[in-house]
Amino acid sequence: MQFSLGIDAGGTYTDAILVRNSDSSIVSSSKALTTYPDLINGIRDAIDGLKQEDIGKVSLVSVSTTLATNTVLEGTGSPVALILVGEHPIKGDFPAKHTVIVDGGHTFNGEEVLPLDVEMVRNFALKVKNEVAAFAVSAFFSIRNPEHEIVIRTLVHELTGMPVVCGHELSQELGAYERAVTAALNAQLLPISNHFIKSVMDEIKRRNINAKLLMLKCDGTVVGLKEALEKPVESIFSGPAASLVGASYLSHCDTCAVIDVGGTSTDVSAVYDGVPELTDAGAMVGGWRTRVRATRMETSAMGGDSHVWTRSKKIFIGPRRVIPLCIAATRYPSFLEKLQKSVTPPRHMLDWNVQPTKFFMRSGFNASDLNESEIAVLDVLGYEPMPLDEIISLSKKYPSSIVLDSLYRNG
Repeated sequence: MQFSLGIDAGGTYTDAILVRNSDSSIVSSSKALTTYPDLINGIRDAIDGLKQEDIGKVSLVSVSTTLATNTVLEGTGSPVALILVGEHPIKGDFPAKHTVIVDGGHTFNGEEVLPLDVEMVRNFALKVKNEVAAFAVSAFFSIRNPEHEIVIRTLVHELTGMPVVCGHELSQELGAYERAVTAALNAQLLPISNHFIKSVMDEIKRRNINAKLLMLKCDGTVVGLKEALEKPVESIFSGPAASLVGASYLSHCDTCAVIDVGGTSTDVSAVYDGVPELTDAGAMVGGWRTRVRATRMETSAMGGDSHVWTRSKKIFIGPRRVIPLCIAATRYPSFLEKLQKSVTPPRHMLDWNVQPTKFFMRSGFNASDLNESEIAVLDVLGYEPMPLDEIISLSKKYPSSIVLDSLYRNG
């Protein structure tokens, strides 16, 4: 008898499920807290909650996640540099820290418009390499002739050793601006997606499970985990797509609407006659229109763990998620005492979103591009929650207004 193992990693919880292949019945299921930044602990805890006598009989592992979606919604992706080649139509901003436009590009027929300005590419890559984690490149009509993108990828990788994402590898659809956005988002997502997928692969290997490894894409289809490592942007809406198909199956409703409320976001989608509705325009996430084929999804950066905050006497929700107070109280021994001693801030400070229930700590992720005051605040922060007054008292070099600004500009 063989089984299939399903793993879904969300912003708050990581779920695991065992399904008997012969009759598609659920054998056991488990839920564990998602652990940051080391995702392997949450994955391991979720699998440990399943019937262990059946784990060795798993022949298929299917993975889905909202980590890519949450990263885009919260704006916490890795900093990237975007190289645009040719006369790109600029419809708006790009999800990149640094952007440059260089001569080159091709016509609709694949003929070169101008020679590629290799020297400008070289100078740009060397200038920004210490400020980014990856590069993205999108050349005009690269879907007809990708030559300039390939030259840039080779050059930048040789100069920096960093990953370089090419637009033509992600989409063959028209739309230069959307293709550039897709490439930049894919570059942003590489670190966290790679970490997640490799964590799953390592855990499967550690348990000596000999199984086919698949990941659900945002259009409801699947792809091998190794291929998913190269195109993490295609896992945007992977989690909600899994919820859509799963809800339809469990409810025995071939046509239905599904509302998926998670810790970070809320997603609404529909399935008709057993088939998820797809969007022709490409996935829209965090305000960015991509060229990723996806289920039609309405997404809001508002979930159960969303940060509720005030500014100028107005109340806002999200897009960042926070650790709920009840979880912090059980995870950190000293937190409850600190919470009870936390004082309500003076009225003149309320415009700075100062709340007695707001604490700060290191996330475990590497910080980049910090100014002097932000570095000073980071040096003070530890790996357990700290109230604002404690941070200010330890950051004696800077006045409270600068400390506040540093904290709130970084979430």
